[in-house]
Amino acid sequence: MSRERHTPYLINSISELHRLLELPKPEQPLISVIDFSEIKCFSEESLRSVAYNFYCIALKKNFAGKMRYGQNYYDFDEGVMTFFSPGQVVTTEITEGLKLSGWWLVIHPDFIQGHSLATKIKLYGYFSYAVSEALHLSEKEEAMVETTMKNIRQEYQSITDHYSQDVILSHVELLLNYCNRFYNRQFITRKQANHTLLTRMETLTSAYFNDDQMQQTGLPTVKYIADKLNVSPNYLSDMLRSLTGQSAQQHIHNKLIEKAKEMLTTTSFSVSEVAYHLGFEHPQSFNKLFKNKTQLSPTAYKESLN
Repeated sequence: MSRERHTPYLINSISELHRLLELPKPEQPLISVIDFSEIKCFSEESLRSVAYNFYCIALKKNFAGKMRYGQNYYDFDEGVMTFFSPGQVVTTEITEGLKLSGWWLVIHPDFIQGHSLATKIKLYGYFSYAVSEALHLSEKEEAMVETTMKNIRQEYQSITDHYSQDVILSHVELLLNYCNRFYNRQFITRKQANHTLLTRMETLTSAYFNDDQMQQTGLPTVKYIADKLNVSPNYLSDMLRSLTGQSAQQHIHNKLIEKAKEMLTTTSFSVSEVAYHLGFEHPQSFNKLFKNKTQLSPTAYKESLN
């Protein structure tokens, strides 16, 4: 193949994936449950970095290789799950003689088109978590995931009728809801580490809002904060919701309002000057956010303290 070494190989269809893995043609062209023990790992250099044009949900056991996401490598223990949306790039380093076990559910977006799951699946934030934020399962959780994946495979291997797609998608939705629950459990079990992350975020946002250059740099984004903390934006927001009930964006806005209140009460700046200092291009946007958070306009807040 004549692709650039660092150019991700786009796998457009589930049939193409089966062919590359030297598996029989899929029994259902838009959904497949693959047994890891039956596949051969990608050996060609051009296939080390791939992007799948479909959703991937993988339960990996005995994974002795390394997976790179972005510029970082991550080792995996037994019983971990990873999730990828269409178009995400995954680079894998395979160790020689590696034998995998586990299950890999692949779903083409066309299979869920027109179904409520087509919208709902985009709300599951873990599809854009980094590989380092993989879901680690207990034995009981692992068994539940494995059973659900096998039920999906059994259903599409059965005789197709008018109910087949709905039944399959109900199993898929059950699996995703299980994973939501398991991730919430993982946030709880890692509460101490997450509190440390929250403290680091508070320190980072405070320093940002105290920077005299903020007028030029603008408001901090969730991506900016997440990058500084070495986590993915969705993971950061979901972790914060589990601890505080608020997203990363809400935390940023809260810190901004704290700084705005400080400037309104301790400086002679006008409301417009405060807005520009805090990185707002238009004072109206600042006024709207401030009133939404405090139920008072910046002017009314300032006057209430006089």
